[in-house]
Amino acid sequence: MKAVHDLWPRGVISRRAGAPAAEVEVRRPATYEEVASLLRSGTRMIPFGGLSGVVGAVAPDAGQVALDLGGFDRILAIDEVELTVHVQAGVRGLDLEQALNARGLTLGHHPSSLPVATVGGLISTRSSGQESTRHGSIEDMVLGLTVALPDGTLARPRPGPRSAVGPALHQLLVGAEGGLGVVLDAVLRVHRQPEAVEGRGWLFADVEAGLAAVREIVQSGVRPLVLRLYDPEDTQFQGIAEPGCLLVAATAGEPEVARAEAAVVARAAAAARDLGPEPWERWRRHRYDLSAERMLDMLEPPGAYLDTIEIAAGWRILPEVYREVKSALTAGSSLALCHFSHAYPQGCCAYFTFAGSSTDEEQALAAYDRCWAETMRICLARGATISHHHGVGQARAAWARQELDGWWPVWEKVRAALDPGGVMNPKAVGGR
Repeated sequence: MKAVHDLWPRGVISRRAGAPAAEVEVRRPATYEEVASLLRSGTRMIPFGGLSGVVGAVAPDAGQVALDLGGFDRILAIDEVELTVHVQAGVRGLDLEQALNARGLTLGHHPSSLPVATVGGLISTRSSGQESTRHGSIEDMVLGLTVALPDGTLARPRPGPRSAVGPALHQLLVGAEGGLGVVLDAVLRVHRQPEAVEGRGWLFADVEAGLAAVREIVQSGVRPLVLRLYDPEDTQFQGIAEPGCLLVAATAGEPEVARAEAAVVARAAAAARDLGPEPWERWRRHRYDLSAERMLDMLEPPGAYLDTIEIAAGWRILPEVYREVKSALTAGSSLALCHFSHAYPQGCCAYFTFAGSSTDEEQALAAYDRCWAETMRICLARGATISHHHGVGQARAAWARQELDGWWPVWEKVRAALDPGGVMNPKAVGGR
């Protein structure tokens, strides 16, 4: 028996304040059939991998069983002809990436949690990575899944790069947070590593000018490897002392393609000051430094609170959503930063970090909750999504129904049909 939980900052603060974490039975199955048998027992199962999530989706209660998928740690096959990898759910993202790199390949999926996150966790949270503008997010990489359904049935990957034999039902599990079944392994698209990468930084006068350049770049048809814009406060954290907004961009591919796309990026950034390659090199060296696990060190002092909130909005409303959320976070905390990444022709993700300190734990939790509630209120009122890639869990449970709106009954019906006995994670996507 032991406590099992992810890295949700509110949970960390509550435990720091003295709230006990439930101790539960932990099972580490060795075979898929053992998972199926455990599910057929009817006991509530909470699957987990690297426990790097940040929304409280993994937090089993007393009487439930935590299902440790770390034993499924094999890369089953790498196909260099078809550019696929068949990998078990317990393989850590960085281990997979290094194995692919040894063959001149890459998954192209680089969340900051990559050193600790598992493939199953990335799929279950509908993860997005730092190179998503080029390679897409995890749902774009998943070709098929092996899943243990709540009744113990095993569903295995369908063949081929695409099928029109009905909907792609495996996508139901991508982002389901362990609420519909247990992801056991996946067939994923991979890419050849680029021959060349061209990266550099630019300093824009303000957020609006930077966002306009980012929109121009992605709407031109160019798909940069990395495209990240930092607001003035976050620019300071990137080592740029002068005022302005830092854009870090990199293009990749065959050398002539990388250079040609870099020229398109430079043309869109013509109004900004060219800072050369150093901002890109610095970012690349430190790309995993701000993982959730490391940020927990900042939550050790009593009264401290800190978290990140990633949202997304269309280009028309994004600047105003940014200003309103930034204002709300600044009013409720002593530190508020934002960077923009994961850009699409239709819009972009805004990733906020906020932190502060209160005189006691009760006030810290109240301040923390106000920051979250105000951000969710603004997003829902403006038409922005309340989560781009961290998921729902407990952090966003109160607002999930409002965003899903008419699709909420669909989610409930799917969940009831697949899991009528309530075997799977009750804290997944809005709770149960």
